[in-house]
Amino acid sequence: MLNIGDFASHGRVSVRMLRHYDAIGLLRPARVDPATGYRFYEAGQLARLNRVIALKELGFTLQQVRAVLDEQVDVAELRGMLRLRRAQLAEAIAADEQRLARVEARLRTIESEGSMSQHDVVVKPVPSVRVAQLAGVARSYEPEDITPVIGPLFDELCRRVAGAGIGEVGPSVARYEDSPEGDGSVVIRVGVQVASSVKEGRDDFEVVDLPPIEEAATIVHRGSMDEAVGSFQALARFIDENGYRSVGYARERYLEVPQDVSGWVVELQEPVVRR
Repeated sequence: MLNIGDFASHGRVSVRMLRHYDAIGLLRPARVDPATGYRFYEAGQLARLNRVIALKELGFTLQQVRAVLDEQVDVAELRGMLRLRRAQLAEAIAADEQRLARVEARLRTIESEGSMSQHDVVVKPVPSVRVAQLAGVARSYEPEDITPVIGPLFDELCRRVAGAGIGEVGPSVARYEDSPEGDGSVVIRVGVQVASSVKEGRDDFEVVDLPPIEEAATIVHRGSMDEAVGSFQALARFIDENGYRSVGYARERYLEVPQDVSGWVVELQEPVVRR
């Protein structure tokens, strides 16, 4: 038998925690001295303590831990729970990193207010091109809603185009429009440029000719699209200060898309008309 202090030491937990686990019936001592009230534990109870701590670290509440242990969870099941929790934590970390990158982009935009040049904005016509495309819907036009939708859409489109034996002949594009549902969601259409000889009427993806844009205010953004707020706002200032009016979402033309998103080069093409 181990007294509560020794058991806590071997289990790398506090005596206070053991008393709490006893109080809620999660880990009872093997014996309690009736005269002194001292708690004593068997070394074999460390196995249950290890499971309690592991499940708690995985994010389970103590009530959930007790329910799991009462079902006699084995090591293989614990390992499976660990893998699942690891994946969830990795996803949460990635989301936090993206959020921090967006905040950093906003701060850079704030710091550069009043000093951003408009010379990088060019107004020009955008010709029609033929693309193979897929469509999806994002909850809003905010980066945190666009990114989880547009990436998988492009991956799936590229897989289907390659499977059809069709080669890409130019930069890929993304277009946006308000959803007809009127709930703030946005329809995303991603496309890869294909030869004019590629026929319409396919089942695996659409083949369409993108309409030309008579006049587009364009700017080249470098880096992750999650950090493109400064480029979008430079367009907005140019449009407002040079007698134009925006008539739609900016089309994105992906000129360079290496594995490292910090090396991306994307032309933003916002359709405009004279006021």
